[in-house]
Order: sequence, then structure tokens, then C-alpha cells
Amino acid sequence: MASSNAVTGEGMENQEDANDLKFNKEFDNAQALMISEVKLLLEERKKLQETFNEDQELPEVFQKTYDYVQQFSKFTNEQTVKTVRQTLSTKSLHPFEMVAIGNLCPEVADEAKSYIRSLESNIDDEELQEMLDEIKTHISYQY
Repeated sequence: MASSNAVTGEGMENQEDANDLKFNKEFDNAQALMISEVKLLLEERKKLQETFNEDQELPEVFQKTYDYVQQFSKFTNEQTVKTVRQTLSTKSLHPFEMVAIGNLCPEVADEAKSYIRSLESNIDDEELQEMLDEIKTHISYQY
């Protein structure tokens, strides 16, 4: 019966919708992380594993996740990650919006708003563009 509600659209007002920043209750107290932050955490875990359990390999899912974050991480060092997080935190953005901007690194405000629909009503173009420009600057200095 629940699946028919999903198909017909009945009861859809309680559904998750990132466009409206509606998420299940289990995400209320969750910390949203950028891919680059996950990369830092996994690198630390990998160092610990290598230091204390040289014989034991990390699980395959760990290695696949590590490979993924290595490929898609936008920031190469911890200081840049912290600075970008701080830059994103200065605006009144939802954690989902902050992480999405940090992961996607859009160039211009219109691009950001096309990827992250909730930004259309949460921040004006000029303020968003200033933030994106600041993030671009941090990215250019990390290499």
C-alpha cells in the first residue's frame, strides 16, 4: 500500500526533497561533510591502519570509498578544506547547501543555483558570487 502512495503522489508532502531542504528526521542532527572532508578522515584512518595493523588489509568498501574521494575531492590539503568550510559557514546556508557548493565548486552564481535549487530563495546572486570567488581563490592557492 505504501508503494502505491509513492506512485500516485498521495502523502508526498512528507517526502524528502533537497530542492526544498526537506530531509528525513535522522538527518536533523547529522553533520554534512564535503567529499574533501571525508577524504581527510579516510586518510587518517588509513594511516592508523598502516601504523597499528600492518598485516591486516582495509575492507574493500573502504578502499573503493577512498579511491572515490581521492578522485573527486576538490581540495588537496587540510588547511584549504578548513578555510572553505569556514567561508561557507559565514553565510546563512543550510548544511546541505554548504556541502553541495563545496563538492561541486560552481564557477558562477547561476550555475550554483541551477545545481542547488534551494539557493534561489536563500541567497542573492551577488553574495553567492562573492563566496564562490573566495572559494576559487582558496583552490588556486592550494597547488
